Amino acid sequence: MTFRELGLCAPILTALEEQGYQKPSPIQGKAIPPALAGRDILGCAQTGTGKTCAFAAPILQRLDGRELPGRPIRALILTPTRELAIQIGESFAAYGKHLRLRHTVIFGGVGQAPQVEALKRGVDILVATPGRLMDLHDQGFISLDKLEIFVLDEADRMLDMGFIHDVKKILKWLPQKKQTMLFSATMPPEIADLVNSLLRNPVRVAVDPVSSPVEAIRQSVYLVDKSNKTRLLAHLIRTLGVKNALVFTRTKHGANKVARDLEKDGISAAAIHGNKSQTARQQALADFKAGRIQCLVATDIAARGLDIEELSHVFNYNLPEVPETYVHRIGRTGRAGRGGQAIAFCDFSEQPLLKDIEKLIGRAVPRVEDHPYPMEVFEAPKRDKHGKIINEEDAEARTAARELRRARDEAKQAAAREKRLAEQASAAQAVQALEDKEPAPSKSRRRRKKKSAAPAAAPETTAPAMEPEVPFDPLPSRPKLTRSGTLLDTGDSMPRTEFHRPNPLDSDVIMDATARLLAPRKSPLTAAARTPQPEEPSRSSAKKRKKKPAAKAAPAPQPVPAPPAEAAPARKKKKKSGKKAEPTPEQRRILPDESHKKSGRSRGGHRGMPPEPHRTQPKDSTEQPSLMKPYYLDMGH
Repeated sequence: MTFRELGLCAPILTALEEQGYQKPSPIQGKAIPPALAGRDILGCAQTGTGKTCAFAAPILQRLDGRELPGRPIRALILTPTRELAIQIGESFAAYGKHLRLRHTVIFGGVGQAPQVEALKRGVDILVATPGRLMDLHDQGFISLDKLEIFVLDEADRMLDMGFIHDVKKILKWLPQKKQTMLFSATMPPEIADLVNSLLRNPVRVAVDPVSSPVEAIRQSVYLVDKSNKTRLLAHLIRTLGVKNALVFTRTKHGANKVARDLEKDGISAAAIHGNKSQTARQQALADFKAGRIQCLVATDIAARGLDIEELSHVFNYNLPEVPETYVHRIGRTGRAGRGGQAIAFCDFSEQPLLKDIEKLIGRAVPRVEDHPYPMEVFEAPKRDKHGKIINEEDAEARTAARELRRARDEAKQAAAREKRLAEQASAAQAVQALEDKEPAPSKSRRRRKKKSAAPAAAPETTAPAMEPEVPFDPLPSRPKLTRSGTLLDTGDSMPRTEFHRPNPLDSDVIMDATARLLAPRKSPLTAAARTPQPEEPSRSSAKKRKKKPAAKAAPAPQPVPAPPAEAAPARKKKKKSGKKAEPTPEQRRILPDESHKKSGRSRGGHRGMPPEPHRTQPKDSTEQPSLMKPYYLDMGH
């Protein structure tokens, strides 16, 4: 049988020939014809049998020649791992190189900006991992309304990695009418239930018994103590002529440790696991494929999806607890019918795991006893209270993880402390630079700031070298006057603020003061003049009295005779409580006459005191209100 007999079009046949494909594999020969017809496919095949081509070629042919406006997503391939997604994307690029279809790959661990840009340009085929697909869908960058074909690859691996709930959520976004293809190496009950709910009258394609290893792979197991596994690994790599080897460990800590030990022994190695960044994982995988690294040490994250041509050896440094994982691990070698060798290390505590693996594959794995590191420790494995075997490597991994976390926290604290010290040092330098730029205030200026009641001299301002400096006034109690007013030192709250105050030496103020000096004087105060007279009622108080009833009206004011001399102390005591003392003749010569203030509403009249009678002395025409407030004329204070 040839690919031409399967019904593939000429551009795809040309691309397959360029990739070196001569005749289809069993899974391809059974899956491609019904897939081209639009039937649902249930494929049960292990990795390395060519199932990627079994669904990629029909998808390309069915979508070719029909280009929808906007290029919506018409085919979705969901994979469990990033490495598998990348390799499926490379297969679509290789098989569809002569077609006008677009495809892109999205996965987590890297920035989403390039992936979003590719989606905005429009793609026909999308290869994705569940996490990144859900993120971009929730952000509104992905729409699956026009989907025609859905492929769920490595369904059992999805279940093992805990993605089955994400898959069920994604299935709700897909249209009801579509073609579905599901591929899985094993068929646990959960996957069987998913098949029954997802596929409609599927074509079942099974090329090998479920979970059976490839016959071309030579398997063997070495009984060795746990402490000698790394030494035995280095010995076998040298003596067996290993071209390239994939080494599987149980933990991330174990992968790092094995890679370091191999490097110390002169064997180039790199570790790949979940704690590595996507860039580091891709770089290590690229170096391994290019032959720059002889050993790639990985956890089960790389057990599936790694398609490495002519991989000669697979080492199970630790036996997996799930027997099916052993089948996926050794399936990395012997790809496309090529030969390969799978070697497992087993210590005394792992013998129950070896029995489970042999039960799954249906035959015993040959033991190799002739090696320099035979098993010498025959102690029963320790078990916890639930009867589960306690693995010492897991405890070491947890301890190493705690140490790594503690070191990382200490590094963060040290970095934060250094950053804080650097910020304090930069702030101190900035303050020092500011102090160097601005001259320190003189002693007299500091003394002026302490005297907040007295006005200070104009603050010195930094001026260019060509301008003369402002002279310093040694008398802080006498403000320096300018034409616009007085410059007051207001401290740090309002530095160098100019307050505009009337100058007492201006012409209008001098004329007003001169008019007051030339006004006729009152006669010396006599006992009768010192008699308190009731104030003149104001207009507002008069209006209030008019509105009141006649019974409550105040009596007419009567002149009050002068009190005797004995009553003077009582009168002074009364004035002391509410009014200012009478000015002396010397003060009258300096201060303006404030009698005009009584023309308005006075305190006495406001409080209900008897109004003051009209003055008998005529008012002088030169007596006018002052043009400025009284406290500005108080030059003696």
